[in-house]
Amino acid sequence: MKKRHNDIALPVAEMSVLKELEELLLASSSLKGGESFPIYLKDQMDRTYHDIDLLIENDTVVALSIRYCALTALPISIDQLTSLRELDLTGNRLMTLPDSLGNLLCLQKLYLNDNQLTTIPETLSQLTNLETLHVYGNRLMALPDSLGQLTNLKDISLGHNRLTALPASFWRLVNLQVLNLAENQLVFLPETIGNLAALHTLDLGHNALTSLPESLAALTNLTFFLYLSDNRLTSLPRSLFENLSKLRYLNVTDNHLTTLPESVGNLTSLIELRLYNNQLTTLPESMGNLTRLKELHIMNNLFVSLPEAIGELEQLKELRMSNNRLTSLPTSLGKLRRLTILDLRNNQLTTLPASLRNLDNLTSLDLRANRFVSLPSSVGELAKLEKLDLRWNKIFPSPESLQQLEQRGCVIYI
Repeated sequence: MKKRHNDIALPVAEMSVLKELEELLLASSSLKGGESFPIYLKDQMDRTYHDIDLLIENDTVVALSIRYCALTALPISIDQLTSLRELDLTGNRLMTLPDSLGNLLCLQKLYLNDNQLTTIPETLSQLTNLETLHVYGNRLMALPDSLGQLTNLKDISLGHNRLTALPASFWRLVNLQVLNLAENQLVFLPETIGNLAALHTLDLGHNALTSLPESLAALTNLTFFLYLSDNRLTSLPRSLFENLSKLRYLNVTDNHLTTLPESVGNLTSLIELRLYNNQLTTLPESMGNLTRLKELHIMNNLFVSLPEAIGELEQLKELRMSNNRLTSLPTSLGKLRRLTILDLRNNQLTTLPASLRNLDNLTSLDLRANRFVSLPSSVGELAKLEKLDLRWNKIFPSPESLQQLEQRGCVIYI
């Protein structure tokens, strides 16, 4: 054993590794002359606020953080930290990893985000206790087939790389709960993605997918997020939403969708639905089943009208419908009593339904760039309205209802 500062004793082999790392950090000016690793004991919870530190438990290093230190290499001797459970190397300049990293058999969490890695060493397949692997923001073009041996993985982030495909073994990671494949160049997903039955969060956004496998419907534990944004999807499988009744957040923005399947009505736990930047012309009547929905974003589509069923979304707080072709609104809109934001900018509306007077929680109403020449008196009855935007219409003269709103402190733009 060798003494460290603060009378903390560490094995000689571990001391030697830390000495090598300190020399690398001195060379990159991340440590100054005379400085050494800040050491924290297990009960010192503030260690998470430091880019450089190590956590000691039972006189051995169990967690090591070297973040944003311009580190270009790791010492081969890194495997001497035999009790290491967490290693965070986020934000360095690593282009390769030593094979010896695969000898850290106690490792449970490995963070390699925002480096310059082009490959992952095959030896990482030996880390059978690994539960978290984050390699977001690197230069990976492929993954080793052996990655499928890490069957204890629960959280893997491979986003913002250059992946065009994944090895067949990847879909054997059946304990995955969080999978981030966003910002790659994926053009295809196999039906075997349905094997990942434990997933609660799946991010496939910002790829080049033109279709989705039917087996996505088998991911019945998707309870948090499903991101499908910014792909090349022209349709969604009818089966996709049949069993996803636990899903809370769905993002299918920036695709080429022209319709939604009726099965979207099965998403009865959905809180937020984002469909903007598509080519949708209608919403299915089954939308009325989404009674827990709080936000609906359908901007930049081709909607001419909305179904009466939209009035069933009684928990809705935000309804954003700008940049469509709406010529009228359903009377049922007045049933959305919890609505606070209603954005109708840049449509073709000439009238509003009188039922809008019932929106007694509405704080913002955006009617810019429509075809209004007058407003119904019911607008003046919106007791909580704080902002009304009427610019780029032809409303004149100022109706009495607007004066009522101004007297209550509502800001009006004409």
